Amino acid sequence: MSEQTTGTAGVPTSSVAPSPTGPAPTDRSSKTGFQRFMSGSVGRNLGLVAALLVLIIVGAVTAPDTFTTVSNILTILRQASIIGVVSIGMTLVIIAGGIDLSVGSVIGLASVVATIAAVQDLADQMHWSVMVLFALLVGLAAGLINGVVIAYGKVVAFMATLAMLVAARGLAEILAERRTLQVGNRDFIEFMNLDVIGVDVLIWIFAIVAALGWVVLNRTTFGRRTVAIGGNREAARLAGINVKRHTMWLYAISGLCAGIAAVMYLGRTTAGTSTHGQLLELDAIAAVVVGGTLLVGGRGTITGTVFGVLIFATLTNVFVQNNLNSSVQAVAKGVIIVVAVLLQQRFAKPTGRAT
Repeated sequence: MSEQTTGTAGVPTSSVAPSPTGPAPTDRSSKTGFQRFMSGSVGRNLGLVAALLVLIIVGAVTAPDTFTTVSNILTILRQASIIGVVSIGMTLVIIAGGIDLSVGSVIGLASVVATIAAVQDLADQMHWSVMVLFALLVGLAAGLINGVVIAYGKVVAFMATLAMLVAARGLAEILAERRTLQVGNRDFIEFMNLDVIGVDVLIWIFAIVAALGWVVLNRTTFGRRTVAIGGNREAARLAGINVKRHTMWLYAISGLCAGIAAVMYLGRTTAGTSTHGQLLELDAIAAVVVGGTLLVGGRGTITGTVFGVLIFATLTNVFVQNNLNSSVQAVAKGVIIVVAVLLQQRFAKPTGRAT
């Protein structure tokens, strides 16, 4: 029997603490309804939609004759397509708690390799898809190197991908001899500039990559393991996930997306150069963060990333339409990034779930 004592009101009490009669308070119960809504996937995406609509309204009011035209809308989507493809791969890496600073340089290297004389001669003899294949292989190889160094070499992702950023750009300059290499295959150029039911091929590529990224993250075991690793690497390892191998493949996917972006650059500029993709990694990270993916990992959405890319592309177009200084545009982007991070800290919390 438990020892009984007398409380201050003369009521017998047990020396053993009584079991709670209700559920223990949780972080969720301490949040207001608005906070719970905003921290959910629907709330986050609605906030992004609202921000995009505000930019569209501003553009329509300040440049009514040009902003809302179909051609300008397609221009925005076309400008968003390349950074969008890179951002899809970046989303997966960041959800897993990593970072990839090398994607811009990998784009430059892949575009140069695809346009060197030997590859173009082979493409002329066989098919222009040889150029595409080389660009994709370069991106995949660079991503695999990053993944192996990070996962098995245990080098911090920031330093490993920073090293690749420098090395890939330098190798691209050596191969191109600091020259711009022109694409000579007309069939490739014509294909990359096709309109499919009135929509540019580049936009279709972005849409396909985004759709595949959504399926991988939300409908496959690979996606669930990615979120688990970002939420708690040690717990994921104890649950039987091969964290090292998975991490390697995540960076391979990011590199592959950079290779796809290099092909898109070749189609849009008809040239390969080491300067392609310069600082693109920063724009990709910004779009991913604004889209709601936590930099510490464990939560993120492909849908949010797409909205983040569109927000920045629309903002750029609004500034161009109104002939505003690019420096002011950079300041506006910085403000958006800071606000997005502050909102994440205010309303969001890693939940270990992808949406």
